Amino acid sequence: MRIAKEPRVTNRLIAGVPSRDRARLLANCEQVDLVFGDRLSEADKPIKHVYFPLAGFISLVATLDGHQPLEMGLVGNEGMLGVTLKLGIKTAPMRAVVQGTGTALRMTGSNFTQLLGRTPAMFHILDRYLYVLMAQLTRSSACTRFHEIEPRLARWLLMTHDRAHADHFHLTHELLADMLGVRRSGVSIAAGALQLRKLIRYSRGEITILNRRGLEAASCECYGATQEDYANVLG
Repeated sequence: MRIAKEPRVTNRLIAGVPSRDRARLLANCEQVDLVFGDRLSEADKPIKHVYFPLAGFISLVATLDGHQPLEMGLVGNEGMLGVTLKLGIKTAPMRAVVQGTGTALRMTGSNFTQLLGRTPAMFHILDRYLYVLMAQLTRSSACTRFHEIEPRLARWLLMTHDRAHADHFHLTHELLADMLGVRRSGVSIAAGALQLRKLIRYSRGEITILNRRGLEAASCECYGATQEDYANVLG
């Protein structure tokens, strides 16, 4: 269905656009469900739609032949999927998989490209978002290489918590392994350590955040740095 008015739950990028341009943007969107496990794009394949999550979140996954997938970043209501169209690149750089169920505003890639030319404010906001996303992906690569599993798991759980907007969410062993680039046994050990410290409760893929502040203390420096990037660049 076409969006005639603003949804109650907002996407932070769209919320930053002046009201006149925002109305034009929403008029070209439809609201869709984000279904856990759905693939919204594939690496090196054409981008058919862009997505502005309202609730739920999308995992950005790097894939290499002969290796398990590696999650590089998350997109929730702070951002969008398909922003590389702004650069004139019509193919997706990574696989995008729904990791948290919810809803999103969706627009065809062609409409999005045309609309950018008529909404300068959105054009400039996306410039800044591209920088924040690039910083997130770069930091994720360094984090995977240099930091221990337990603080990396704490970081990813905090990022998921931010986008789930709830203390309880579902993350399978397989997804956690993809996040961390480790075997499932490594996930069990790291999750068990966080659970022993009463920071989380984890059973059969169901995670509850028990102590947010403690989880932040357990995380590596990358989580705080990513938060600062967003606050400093996008406000």
